[in-house]
Amino acid sequence: MASNPVPPDAGARPSPGMILERLARGATRAARITHTEHLPPRIGSHADWPEQIRPEVIDAIRSAGIDRPWAHQARTSEHAVRGESVVVATGTASGKSLAYLAPVLSTLLDGSEAPNGRGATALYLAPTKALAADQRRAVRELATPLGTAVRPAVYDGDTLVEEREWVRQYANYVLTNPDMLHSGILPSHPRWSSFLRALRYVVIDECHSYRGVFGSHVAQIVRRLRRICARYGSDPVFLLASATAAEPGPAATRLTGLPVVEITEDTSPRGELVFALWEPPLTELHGEQGAPVRRTATAETADLLTDLAVQGVRSVAFVRSRRGAELIALIAQERLAEVDRSLPGRVAAYRGGYLPEERRALERALHNGDLLGLAATTALELGVDVSGLDAVVIAGYPGTRASLWQQAGRAGRSGQSALAVLVARDDPLDTYLVHHPEALFDQPVESTVLDPDNPYVLAPHLCAAASEMPLSEGDFALFGTAAAGLMPQLEAAGLLRRRARAWHWTRRERAADLADIRGQGGSPVQVVEAGTGRLLGTVDAAAAHTTVHDGAVHLHQGRSYVVKQLDLDDDVALVEEASPPYSTTARDTTAISVLETDTEIPWGDARLCFGSVEVTNQVVSFLRRKLITGEVLGETKLDLPPRTLRTRAVWWTVTEDQLDAARVNPEQLGGALHAAEHASIGMLPLFATCDRWDIGGVSVPLHPDTLLPTVFVYDGHPGGAGFAERAFHTAADWLTATRDAIAACECEAGCPSCIQSPKCGNGNDPLHKRGAVRLLGELLRGAPKEA
Repeated sequence: MASNPVPPDAGARPSPGMILERLARGATRAARITHTEHLPPRIGSHADWPEQIRPEVIDAIRSAGIDRPWAHQARTSEHAVRGESVVVATGTASGKSLAYLAPVLSTLLDGSEAPNGRGATALYLAPTKALAADQRRAVRELATPLGTAVRPAVYDGDTLVEEREWVRQYANYVLTNPDMLHSGILPSHPRWSSFLRALRYVVIDECHSYRGVFGSHVAQIVRRLRRICARYGSDPVFLLASATAAEPGPAATRLTGLPVVEITEDTSPRGELVFALWEPPLTELHGEQGAPVRRTATAETADLLTDLAVQGVRSVAFVRSRRGAELIALIAQERLAEVDRSLPGRVAAYRGGYLPEERRALERALHNGDLLGLAATTALELGVDVSGLDAVVIAGYPGTRASLWQQAGRAGRSGQSALAVLVARDDPLDTYLVHHPEALFDQPVESTVLDPDNPYVLAPHLCAAASEMPLSEGDFALFGTAAAGLMPQLEAAGLLRRRARAWHWTRRERAADLADIRGQGGSPVQVVEAGTGRLLGTVDAAAAHTTVHDGAVHLHQGRSYVVKQLDLDDDVALVEEASPPYSTTARDTTAISVLETDTEIPWGDARLCFGSVEVTNQVVSFLRRKLITGEVLGETKLDLPPRTLRTRAVWWTVTEDQLDAARVNPEQLGGALHAAEHASIGMLPLFATCDRWDIGGVSVPLHPDTLLPTVFVYDGHPGGAGFAERAFHTAADWLTATRDAIAACECEAGCPSCIQSPKCGNGNDPLHKRGAVRLLGELLRGAPKEA
């Protein structure tokens, strides 16, 4: 229950240490904090704007209360005005937006004085609609003294049809997202010809979010943009902004295909940050196979968000899933009602899948302080200006250190001190991290992994490029070395036809529709209220089988619904409002076959391999779990079609002699392999820019393709995402951490903190904890030093 009430918004802002002290009151609460990290404040250093920045722009910036730029802002602008593409990779709230806006606004102002034509233009790309809308507000406020010289406008799926023509004809700073650029602007480039002809800058904000398959798609969209710009005689400079990342320059080069200068020294000031690691307590409940169960991160985060709201502390709780965000907000609202009936309305959920008007209303309420607390998915992680927040609660490790710091940085954006709390899930990686803080605080952030040459990514973009303008051999250098080899396949498939020296798209359908850039697996499923026909929102096609199957509990805006029917033919889930005392979790089965082994390394008698596989997955049932405790109430069978995925995997095999050496008998083998698979999937995010939901695994005591006991870990995206390849190259460190995490867990036979998986299709059975430790130890004994 909530701590001692403090009137919201009253009095001076409490220190982060005081806020944490209040959260930890009581013997049981204090014991949940496993580590507290204090990041000291930092003093900023200034510089002067480059002389090419127009004085009117500098005056407008001063009017906004900024007399001089931070040194990294000035350096970024200097490269931009010299015509050099640049990426600024500094901490949250370090002023990256102003670093690229100063040269952009200056150039737009120059263009407004051109005697003929519309003058210079600029394009802004954001990974989310919320960020684009937020940036438009910021640009409008900053550019107000410049009058009509700067005309910003958002152009995305929410833009009204009657507004779109005005944007094409008159806006000179267009804010959009990769999806709209891919499917709306580039295929219609003749209608955008005057804008593209005058294009001087392309801003790519939060570019660290373009990783894996999504990032690879965006890299090819950027190449298509560069090709069309060249057709109209423009050669825009790319300005990229990123959270702190390893090697941002090379990553930005892979994304754009251009040389990119990197600015990484953060010269902005920062308030003190207190960062607490928080482990929920064990409960008296027992889960699958009798394993001990910790209190869920969802319930713990809801309590903390409640306490923070009662203290009047403005907070955001970041949650991994849409359902989790809804549930945390709902629980917090119910508990706040018991304290003060005015408080529940000041806490809400924010996630993707909401209707546009719902998202905008929540963004305004958070921005102006009407909301005290928000339970949000990562849709709010990227750059949205929520200045004034005092605390961030992170429900479960978000998958990468870069994302962790990005979320933590949402608090303290006005330069004040702030509190961040990471609440561990009952999961091997989370448990490892809260007891090994050095893995978070003493390690650099990850590199951004993307592969534009992935044939599953490249092929549809070659088709899209050919539909925009016939594709010639001279374009292959732009699209990458793999492009030429794919052309015969695209011809054989009837997708492209060669005429003279160029390839043409000859089909009636839109070529852009071939590329599923966010890996959603098809058209979104519409969630419709059966009785009224009201559209509640959408669910990605790839998630539909597991989230809106028949009988699933679906949460929306604090209300719960039960799915009555999932119609896969019409992409509709019919729901009815209900309040069941449980949540639902889908169960599935997975089989895997080896298509091709690219690389094989001997580890003593064992083998470590990397290559292509085909995965067949089918959702077969769902569990009903009691709210808050997670206790299993029952299981219901489902009849859904299987799905197949061709992707990339890392796998390892062991021999009979190694099993004997590890003292793993035939009765223990399946459980030992299964436990090692689960734990290795849980630990991979420490070594690759992924989370456990980006990857999958299969373990088999005798696999038909290897004829040996085998454990597979594969990328959950067509063609691969680079995660399994990273696992292959760091296998010794990755599997050592896996073995150590299992061995260090205090449970007797295995639990969610070490070897049980929340997405296991076999009910976490069989599992053998001690067998997994011995088996991994024997495997690692044969690992070469350079593995």
